[in-house]
Amino acid sequence: MLWKAPDALVTNRATHIRGETNMTLTPRLTASQLDLDQIATMTGRLAIVIPPSRQLGQAARRINRLTKGALTRFVESDAFEKLETGKARELAYPTGLACTGLLVVKLGNQASVEDARKGGAEIGKVLDETGGTVIPGTLKRVDDLALGVSLRAYAFCDHKGAGAKQAAMDVTFAMTKPETLDIASVDARAQGVYFTRDLVSEPANVLTTTEFAARLSALSDLGVKVEVLEEADLEKLGMRALLCVGQGSVSPSKVVVMQWNGGAKGDAPLALVGKGVVFDTGGISIKPAAGMEDMTMDMGGAGVVSGVMKTLALRKANKNVIGLVGLVENMPDGNAIRPGDVVRSMKGDTVEIINTDAEGRLVLCDVLWYAQEKFKPRAIVDLATLTGAIIIGLGHDNAGVFSNDDAFCNAFLKSAKAEGEGAWRMPLGESYDKQLKSDIADMKNVGGRPAGSITAAQFLQRFVKDDMPWIHLDIAGVASVKSETALAPKGATGWGVLALDRLVDDLAV
Repeated sequence: MLWKAPDALVTNRATHIRGETNMTLTPRLTASQLDLDQIATMTGRLAIVIPPSRQLGQAARRINRLTKGALTRFVESDAFEKLETGKARELAYPTGLACTGLLVVKLGNQASVEDARKGGAEIGKVLDETGGTVIPGTLKRVDDLALGVSLRAYAFCDHKGAGAKQAAMDVTFAMTKPETLDIASVDARAQGVYFTRDLVSEPANVLTTTEFAARLSALSDLGVKVEVLEEADLEKLGMRALLCVGQGSVSPSKVVVMQWNGGAKGDAPLALVGKGVVFDTGGISIKPAAGMEDMTMDMGGAGVVSGVMKTLALRKANKNVIGLVGLVENMPDGNAIRPGDVVRSMKGDTVEIINTDAEGRLVLCDVLWYAQEKFKPRAIVDLATLTGAIIIGLGHDNAGVFSNDDAFCNAFLKSAKAEGEGAWRMPLGESYDKQLKSDIADMKNVGGRPAGSITAAQFLQRFVKDDMPWIHLDIAGVASVKSETALAPKGATGWGVLALDRLVDDLAV
């Protein structure tokens, strides 16, 4: 048994650096009856939805009167004409209003889901601690507008000093039919995305494997059944592929199992499996120094699984879903796995280690096998920031989708499209297996540079039983990005939480 630092030591180290654990809070959304007489005194930001037709509703006409025609002058201008659907323009400190800014959002009454969320994001990204009021008028997709507000209002400030935005802001939707806004559903999805973003954003000296497991254990407060498998448990199960990745780290390797039993008793669950490498140096096959700081996000797959489980619990989904995440840290030291070593997986297959930086598949293969052996799921989705090759192929707009089942794959692609989360199906094929052939073991853990993301998927497929519908999502290009997206600031995106949450509902019982 290799020496490991006690969990208490690792936990105390993280606490000493970080202090009290915080959590980024979603905006506090409320819906109220629109009162025209209160518009003049509304504080914070005030947002009004105006259709491309320039037709002003009652609230807009009242705002126009209070601002002495300023709203009409803007709406009738070339600037409004050129404004794209879903975009907004702010009129700062408008005369006649108490608000700090009047945000005019251009959206038709029948705006698409995508445009409604983009319009909400325009509001969310300018909000501060003073919050604000949104007047959606006759917009049909107010839920999507509200979700856009919440998602784009995110800011990870846990390690910044005084003055950083931390407190939850209040956002009121002033509507003629406030009961039509499903605040609980919107907030459940937003909280799941926020949870994922927080996990992906955390530095590795804070989000150790022990701290990660502790945060997931806290989901039991929402009704999720959580079990943490420690190294001794993993050794008994034969998860030597997973364990070999963390040999060089003082952080103990773990597998966390989260069960949401919202469906009928006895119904086979959908299994979600996530790669949780809390930091990846590459091990003995060490990465270049430039950019290595980004490897705090190499637990992105586990982060998405965690966010989905939180959303399902918050909205009391009526399905059975199990989330499993393998938590390890890939570090180089005298105990670390070496290129040329051979390890035996839980399945029993042996793997020749060619490159210790291809560690994610070693984590996933054991967790995939355990999920099938232990829980007999109806289908499996695994997620991982697995290969740089997928970024070369698809950039940062789409995740790579690999599957052995057309119907299951199409269901996911439909869900991803409905949620505006880019996903593109990639090929699988026996011809790629030749690249994984080993002279001394059942397989190698890498197949060389050609088709790197495909050979990684082929490796994982060897640990999926023949009759098991399976999807592998390579999210290396979409989990964290260098510039803001429509619904997220620069950094962690939370990609996949919304699509998988929808997939859970879309799958037939």
